[in-house]
Amino acid sequence: MSILIRNGRIITSVGDQIADLLVVDGKIAAIGNQLEANAETTIDAQGMLVLPGGIDPHVHLHLPTPAGYSADDFRTGSIAALMGGTTTIIDFVTPIRGQSIIEALKARIDEAANSLVDYIFHVSPVEWNKNTPNEIEECIEMGFTSFKIYMAYKDSVGIDDTALYHVMHTVAKLGGLVTAHCELGDDIDTLRDFYANQGLTTPKYHMLSRPSRFEALAVKRAIDLADQTQCPLYIVHVSAAESVKHIIQAQKSGQPLYAETCPQYLLLDQNLYETSIPEALKYVMSPPLRQSNDRDTLWSAMANGNIQTVGTDHCPFNLEQKMVGKDDFQKVPNGAGGVEHRLSLLFTYGVLTGKLSLSKLVDVFATQPAKIFGLYPQKGELAIGSVADIVIWNPNIKRTISSRNHHSKSDISIYEGFETTGEVALLIKNGKIAVENGKLSGTLPNGQLLKHQSARTTSHYYKRMDNSGSYNCGRV
Repeated sequence: MSILIRNGRIITSVGDQIADLLVVDGKIAAIGNQLEANAETTIDAQGMLVLPGGIDPHVHLHLPTPAGYSADDFRTGSIAALMGGTTTIIDFVTPIRGQSIIEALKARIDEAANSLVDYIFHVSPVEWNKNTPNEIEECIEMGFTSFKIYMAYKDSVGIDDTALYHVMHTVAKLGGLVTAHCELGDDIDTLRDFYANQGLTTPKYHMLSRPSRFEALAVKRAIDLADQTQCPLYIVHVSAAESVKHIIQAQKSGQPLYAETCPQYLLLDQNLYETSIPEALKYVMSPPLRQSNDRDTLWSAMANGNIQTVGTDHCPFNLEQKMVGKDDFQKVPNGAGGVEHRLSLLFTYGVLTGKLSLSKLVDVFATQPAKIFGLYPQKGELAIGSVADIVIWNPNIKRTISSRNHHSKSDISIYEGFETTGEVALLIKNGKIAVENGKLSGTLPNGQLLKHQSARTTSHYYKRMDNSGSYNCGRV
């Protein structure tokens, strides 16, 4: 199949030009002015932005919890992703303690088979035992080179510093990358129990039991352990200004350190926990929402390149599930949706307010996730030879986000009522039209299971930054 996109404004992480783009057999075949091609389909993109398909590096689909599975499985979550311009997701493999990591990985691959977007996984060691090093090595040999650790949730998936050191040492030796949920789990548990014992159990105390200093101290600890083990580190869902200070300091020293934030931490604040039940339940997530000064710091860090990516931590629940904890915040399933709205929120509240350039938007939305997680230049780029994952973005359409018309199966939204500008006019995935005029193609094939490029053959993970603090973000 061949598609010719004419007269679009092509935006990459380093460029901005009006040009034509030709897609042939699922790949970008040519970019230039007034291309001559007998394409099967021609699209006039005048007045539109042409962007690489988004990569969301942080989603949780079909996640089991005591309140039931999260509202979106891989089919419905991937539909929401496509409608918002995201063509690739990175989900998680989280074994239960005592379970083989490889067994859990294979089961998760099966669960994701009906995804309509391409997908890959971060794998979580939830304990350290004699089998863990060999299992990590087998994951890497299978093409899964990023490993998620939790410093919170010590009673289920969290690990202590000794186990974390061993994981980082092993992953570094084998050529992988560790991603880290940074909160001091033991301190959170103590403070949580303190509030609960006094009968202070509204959602406000979820926020108060997970203060920003617990995140920042955990970030510092993870950075120090990564430096000791020479392990590349990616810190997920950064929410606190104090955390950003530790990240910048480590990056300036040359440590290979990457950071992610999420739209909820850029746009919402902790005052929402003061609302009444059930509204306040929507915002129970970890880390919790922070203050306005934290939001300002996150926007600046993203614009300056200290935060490289924006993931959504998409893990929505229905109101009935959230209401399980209406009398006790400890029982509220943590998480919220957002995979559909990442691009529209960043464009509206980042680009149109002057906080982000269009190229920086593309960088955090697509290019840096591809580079950091070994998918570049096939993904996250508009270049000859790259996979034809392409968003044609209408920058003029105005919408209002609502759970009544979003594509997630959740019946609530943390962005309810948000006014946005811009929408996906047309989405091409792997060279085929996937979304057009707000409708999903009825003939779209399932997505593909991806593999990280071998970390041993990439320089991106291992070359420390130069003394100016800027990244070497070349081809990986």
